[in-house]
Amino acid sequence: MSERLTKTGARNVFYGGSAFFFAIFLGLTAHSHYYIRTTSTDESTLTDAVARGKHVWEENSCINCHSLLGEGSYFAPELGNVWIRYGGHEDAETARDTLKGWMAAMPTGIEGRRQMPQFNLTDQQLDDLAAFLEWTSRIKTQNWPPNDAG
Repeated sequence: MSERLTKTGARNVFYGGSAFFFAIFLGLTAHSHYYIRTTSTDESTLTDAVARGKHVWEENSCINCHSLLGEGSYFAPELGNVWIRYGGHEDAETARDTLKGWMAAMPTGIEGRRQMPQFNLTDQQLDDLAAFLEWTSRIKTQNWPPNDAG
């Protein structure tokens, strides 16, 4: 048996390996899309308020400071579970009012603390943003974030 890899053998290994791993990639991609559509996201609860809240999130570039389900900046707290941290799973109205009050109080002016800017959002925008954060909290994230503090 030859100890050297011939050109033909190297080409076969390259093309065979490439085809094999491309098939694996396609299979994993299809599985990810299937999982997202059927398991992790509840499309039936998507409302116009949630869509408007996502628009408020994007319009004010919240992701430049906050992370949402691990995506974004880690300068400010993770907001994927903020609805749960504020008690939204128990009392949605109180959680909504607390979120709105907290955002309206920014910046607090506390020395030595990072400050969130005041975006001067309307009550409608605050309600929509709260609806978006509520919807986000219901995504099955496989236990992300790893702690409740965000």
